[in-house]
Amino acid sequence: MRIIKILSISFLLFSSINAQKDYKQDVFNQGMKNINEFIEFLSYPNDANYKDDIYKLIDFTENKFNLLDFKTKRLVTETLPLLLAEKEIDKDLKTVLIYLHLDGQPIDVSKWNQEDPFSPVFKKRVNDNFEILNWNDIKDYNYEELDKNDIRIFARSSSDAKGPVMMLIQALRFMDSKNIKQKFNIKLIMDFEEEKSSPSLPFAVEKYKNELSSDALLIFDGPQHESGLPTLNFGNRGISSITLKTYGPIVPQHSGHFGNYAPNPVFRMSKILSSMKDENGIVKIDGYYDGIELSDEIKEYLDAVPDDETNMKDKMQFKNPESVGNSYQESIQYPSLNVRGISSGWVGSEARTIVPSECIAEIDVRLVIETDGYRLHDLIKKHIESLGYIVIDNEPTKEMRLKYDKIVRFNSRVSYPAFRTDINSDLGIWLKDVMVNTFDKEPVLKRTSGGSVPISPFVNTLNIPAVGVPTVNKDNNQHSPNENIKITNYIKGIETFIGILSSEFD
Repeated sequence: MRIIKILSISFLLFSSINAQKDYKQDVFNQGMKNINEFIEFLSYPNDANYKDDIYKLIDFTENKFNLLDFKTKRLVTETLPLLLAEKEIDKDLKTVLIYLHLDGQPIDVSKWNQEDPFSPVFKKRVNDNFEILNWNDIKDYNYEELDKNDIRIFARSSSDAKGPVMMLIQALRFMDSKNIKQKFNIKLIMDFEEEKSSPSLPFAVEKYKNELSSDALLIFDGPQHESGLPTLNFGNRGISSITLKTYGPIVPQHSGHFGNYAPNPVFRMSKILSSMKDENGIVKIDGYYDGIELSDEIKEYLDAVPDDETNMKDKMQFKNPESVGNSYQESIQYPSLNVRGISSGWVGSEARTIVPSECIAEIDVRLVIETDGYRLHDLIKKHIESLGYIVIDNEPTKEMRLKYDKIVRFNSRVSYPAFRTDINSDLGIWLKDVMVNTFDKEPVLKRTSGGSVPISPFVNTLNIPAVGVPTVNKDNNQHSPNENIKITNYIKGIETFIGILSSEFD
C-alpha cells in the first residue's frame, strides 16, 4: 500500500508541477522586476531590542499579506506579538503551517563594508572580495550572468530571514498572475523574536493552539547545503545557554602591587573551561553523550550528504576538526558545549596593568532530541562543583567571599529543545518529490541541521511533523557582518515556494 501511495503522490506532483516548469523565465523576470520591493523590506531595522522598529516592520508585513487576501491577526504575547496570516481555500483540504521569522541579529556598523546594514547594496565577487555595483549595471543580466558573477544583495537579514518572506510574497503574487492554484490551506506564523530565542513562543503556541491547528509545519530558515542543491532539513538542534562568572579581588588591583597575591579570575575560568573538554574537543563530563546511538541506517543517511569537508576546513582555515563524530554530519547528532564569548578586564589599546575583578564566560549548549537540556546543565554544574567550587546563582556577599576560596556564579536557561521528523514520513516523501519535480535534482536530505529554530513547541503542542526547507546560500554570513543573499538563490527560492504551494498535499 505504501508503494502505491508513493506512486500516487509522485503522479499528482508531476501533473501539477510539470506546467510550472514552463514559467521559470517568467519567475525570473518577476523576481528581477520587483527587486526594489525586497530592497524596501530589507531597509526596515529589525533588532528585536528596539520595539518601535519591530512594530513598523509588523505593519509593513501585515499590509503585504492583506493585499494577498490573507486574513491576519496579531497574537499577543508577554513580549512582542506574533503575526498569524491565514488563507483558506477549502475546508476539506489539509492545512500547512509555515514558520517564518523577520527579526535579525544586532549589528556593529563598524564591522560592515558598507555605510549602513539597513541600506542594502548590490555587490559582485572580484577574486576573494566583493565590489559594490549600481543596479543599472546588472538589471539586464540573465540568470547565468548573475550566477557566474556571483551577484548578491548585502544587508542585515537578507538571508536570515527576510529573504524567504519576500520569496513567498513574490511566489503568491506570481501564482495569482498565472492562475496557478494553491493546493492546500496556508497558515503563516511570523516570529519577531527568533534571534532572542523566541522567549514567548512556547506559551503562545499553547495559548493559540486552536488558531494554529494544522496538519504539518514547514520552516523556511537557515541555509541550503553548500553544494547549492535543494535541501530538506528533518530536524534541528535545540538551544540552551549558561553564564559563568569567577571572582578575584572586589575591584581590579594594580598588577605590580598585587600580581602573585590577588587571585586572577581569568586563570580560574580557563581551568574550569579546559576541564570540560579534552584536546580533541570531546566533552569529558560523565554522561554528557548518553542515549545517542547512530545505527548503520542512520549513518547511511549521514554519509549521503555531499559535504566537502576539505573545502569546509579551507574556508574556515583550520587543520583538524574536533573529534565528536567521524564526520561533520555525525558531529551535529550530538549535543555541543560551546564557549561563545569571554569577558574580563581590558584589551588592545585599552589594556591596563591590573588583576581583573571578575571573568564572565558565555556558553551555549546545542541539544538533540535524545538529551534533556536541564540534565546537561545539571551535569555541568556538578562537574564545576567537583573542581572544588561553591556554585551559586547570584552575586556573592562579602561574607561568602571571605569564607570560600573558589566561587562560581552559574545562571542557565533552556530556550527550546530539538525536534526531528522521519525522513521517510509522508511529509518527507511529498517534499522530496516536490524538489525533484521543481528542479530536476535529488535534494540533499539532512537528518539534523546544526542550527536551532524554535520549532519543538509546534511539534509537541500541535502534534504535527515538521521539515525545514532552506533556500538561501550557505556562505551568507548570517549573524555576522556583511550578511548577504545571492540573487540566484532568491529567484530559486521563489520557484521553491511555487512548487510547494501548487502541489497537492495528501
